[in-house]
Amino acid sequence: MKNGTLAFGTFSIVGADPKTGEVGVAVASKFLAVGSVVPFAQAGVGAVATQSYANTTYGPRGLELLRQKVAPQEILQRLTKDDPQREQRQVGIVDASGRSATFTGQRCLRWAGGIAGKHFAAQGNILTGEAVVQAMAEAFQKTEGELALKLMAALEAGEKAGGDARGRQSAAILVARKNGGYGGFDDRYIDLRVDDHPEPMQELRRLLTLQLRFRTRERAYRLYEQKRYTQALRLLQQMVAETPDDAAMHYDYACVLALTGSPRAAMRHLKRALELDKTLASFAKNDPDLASLRNDPEFQRLTTR
Repeated sequence: MKNGTLAFGTFSIVGADPKTGEVGVAVASKFLAVGSVVPFAQAGVGAVATQSYANTTYGPRGLELLRQKVAPQEILQRLTKDDPQREQRQVGIVDASGRSATFTGQRCLRWAGGIAGKHFAAQGNILTGEAVVQAMAEAFQKTEGELALKLMAALEAGEKAGGDARGRQSAAILVARKNGGYGGFDDRYIDLRVDDHPEPMQELRRLLTLQLRFRTRERAYRLYEQKRYTQALRLLQQMVAETPDDAAMHYDYACVLALTGSPRAAMRHLKRALELDKTLASFAKNDPDLASLRNDPEFQRLTTR
């Protein structure tokens, strides 16, 4: 069987934000479910991307060495030293402090290579050319905002520059943040996979946008539970501006506005919430967060329809 029929072309970027301790990986490929193979990350430790006839033991072994504070370049040497197929492997590593390294074996299918810089390492194989990893590196460094946005921008830039020479099929992004997972029980802040799609990059961007909104809402709810209403208001205000047709968002905002002594604004957003979703009226009628509005004729009208 010819080598080309087994070719696994992939481009990825590992990144870190030392200020927050976040680390992550973004990856795309003409390969089914690339997110199930390439990315590994642990908050406050580092991230590993293993690809090109991937040796998936590189992920957990690399993270263990990162926990021991071994430098990424040294880790690459240890991982590949006794691997008989090391010249077919490709790996990117970054630690939580931003040190990085990338490795491309001499027998990786061309174009193949990588760039390691401050806080990131970008690499790929079977690409349209070196411009792919150059574009990824540039986009990561120029993009503002949290790590997930920087990784996503880098992946999109790599795709725009040519990406996988064989086409597209799947993409994924994994970001680890301490207590960043659902309910704060683990570090899986972002863990999204598009396993088989004609436009995986677009779909991944859509899912990431939704996930970031969900995480922001989750943070607002935690602040609400802690009665830190002023901080919760700031997050909810931002989210209402971003999603003006989200009934639940207007409802939550109305609740916190009512709790902080802003009845007029609370009523305005409650009215908008009920316009978008009439079923919320039954919740509003007995919601203790809205108790300060209960004697308002407008509130009574809205909740007795």
